[in-house]
Amino acid sequence: MSFKSKGEQSTRSFVSKKWTFLLCLGCFCAGMLLTNRMGTDPESKGIMRTTAVEAENLKLISEGCNLKAKEEKHVSKDIIGEVFKTHHAIQTLGKTISNLEMELAAARAAQESLLSGSPLTTEVNRAESSRKRKYLMVIGINTAFSSRKRRDSVRATWIPQGEKRKKLEDEKGIIARFVIGHSATTGGILDRAIEAEDKKHGDFLRLDHVEGYLELSAKTKIYFATAVALWDADFYVKVDDDVHVNIATLGETLVRHRKKRRVYIGCMKSGPVLSQKYHEPEHWKFGEAGNKYFRHATGQLYAISKDLATYISINQHVLHKYANEDVSLGSWFIGLDVDHIDDRRLCCGTPPDCEWKAQAGNICVASFDWSCSGICRSADRIKEVHRRCGEGENALWSATF
Repeated sequence: MSFKSKGEQSTRSFVSKKWTFLLCLGCFCAGMLLTNRMGTDPESKGIMRTTAVEAENLKLISEGCNLKAKEEKHVSKDIIGEVFKTHHAIQTLGKTISNLEMELAAARAAQESLLSGSPLTTEVNRAESSRKRKYLMVIGINTAFSSRKRRDSVRATWIPQGEKRKKLEDEKGIIARFVIGHSATTGGILDRAIEAEDKKHGDFLRLDHVEGYLELSAKTKIYFATAVALWDADFYVKVDDDVHVNIATLGETLVRHRKKRRVYIGCMKSGPVLSQKYHEPEHWKFGEAGNKYFRHATGQLYAISKDLATYISINQHVLHKYANEDVSLGSWFIGLDVDHIDDRRLCCGTPPDCEWKAQAGNICVASFDWSCSGICRSADRIKEVHRRCGEGENALWSATF
């Protein structure tokens, strides 16, 4: 009984171990199969889906890059075209602004003249018909009430008179006027004398300005503002009435710089600040004692281009006036983009200096004596200077500017 029990128990144990092993093996295989299906397959499908999406994205990006490249190439061409158009527009605008500034200056000068009742009104009317004409230069000959003999000596030498002066304007584009303001008592004997002289010769430019030696800086400023308002010229010249000038040589000199917009031409200097003769009360503005003036043209003769004359006209109310007018003019251009042209032919000495240069073929533009800041006793000596240093009348009428 006990033996039987032990046999059955052994059989059951054997069977149980066998089925247990098979069951474990089956579970293991099932587990492996299930693990592969739940882990490997979904991941693989996920990777495939991700790869497809990325490929699509790459395709879109690639297409976008190609489209962007095409657009950039097209835009690049458009930009180049626009740059050329903009550059042309800026140039046109610059010319338009310059013309408008000139017209504004003319209107302002005319308005101020009408409001003040100045003699300028007559000159405005006289020049109104020639506003559209383009001139080479306007020569303003600075003069005073007491300088009648000097003016007559200039008329007898280097400034043509009568029909020849009109021919000078019409054919050569050169305006020449004696520049003067009015006396402290407007309409007095001094003003009436100038009016009578102007009626005879017709060669004055009257300014809305009270004459006086200490007012030369103000006179220079008003001259340029008035001249640019009356005549459209390439250059505006200031010269003293005791200086000899060869007009044709002056014209040929200026024409060389015609293409430059802001030109300041003269005999440039920058000597020590004056403390005795021609004393500058504001010398302290130029630094410590012994300092020099900034670069500026000597006052006997100089020329500026239209843009600079227009600049003076527009800003005349804020431009500072120093005691010496040549220093004042130089100061107005400090900080501007200006070509300073130093030409020593604009400041030759009187004979024999200018005569030797003329004989050598280097004719002077202007001649005077440094010791007198002009030709000493010019009313008496300018004819001799003209005879020995003049360019000859034919030089003016044969010149082409």
